Amino acid sequence: MAKKIPTIGDWYQDAVEDVLFEVVAVDEHSLSIEIQYEDGEVGEFDFDTWTQMIVLPAQAPEDWRSSYELDEEDSLSPDSVYVPNNYSDPLAALESDSWLDSDDY
Repeated sequence: MAKKIPTIGDWYQDAVEDVLFEVVAVDEHSLSIEIQYEDGEVGEFDFDTWTQMIVLPAQAPEDWRSSYELDEEDSLSPDSVYVPNNYSDPLAALESDSWLDSDDY
């Protein structure tokens, strides 16, 4: 059984469910432990559940970052800045005073 409070950033293995997860947050005020499984899914345990679990320290899997990777389309130019057309044209933001380009007179 898990007796001590887990360390943020450490990986553990649930011996019963046979799954690996990383502890991403520990909130002592709400008595909760937030985890993230190696596939990217997020979960939460309360301290009572944690003490009942059979949890073993584990090494981070080799490909644990694969669930966080961007799609190929998103990673083509991650540092590029979006500049809309006519961004530098000061007149582009002005609206016409007349309706349908006809005079009010």
